[in-house]
Amino acid sequence: MACTTLEAIVKGCDNNIGSITKIYINDMSEVTAVNANTTTWIIGSITHTSPFLDFEFRRNTSNYTEEAAIDLINGSSFVTQTINLMFHRREAAKSLAIKILGEGQRDLSVVVLDGNGKYWYFENVQVTAYGEGSGTAKADGSKYSLVLTAESEHLAYEVDSTVIAGLLV
Repeated sequence: MACTTLEAIVKGCDNNIGSITKIYINDMSEVTAVNANTTTWIIGSITHTSPFLDFEFRRNTSNYTEEAAIDLINGSSFVTQTINLMFHRREAAKSLAIKILGEGQRDLSVVVLDGNGKYWYFENVQVTAYGEGSGTAKADGSKYSLVLTAESEHLAYEVDSTVIAGLLV
């Protein structure tokens, strides 16, 4: 017996662009409600007690992936969501911001804007790695890499673009 009615996927004619262009982060404890429509898979509102912060990075340096782990024997399924960010030019303010993001393995609420202009919501995200340093040649520059990871029972929900302005206030 099937649990849910199947949904079709229709081939689109739109252009498809990779990468992510923006990311907004807040403490999960500051998010008080997320109104997700499980039929359309779109979030219509996110209620929060403090503003999300905009973390800026250079284009073509960052991405996210979602990979399912499905165990047919145990009947368990979850999705590992990984967000890879690259911040150029090492400096004290960035070192401190990265340290604070990861301290105490805090749970984070993250909204990502992809190259197609779609916003995606990730919950209970944690910093799982960071690193990098100085390049060898002057042209290499210096940088930080930051890895954020979540394990969820579902793929990320799309966020209605009208929600985004309200996240920053």
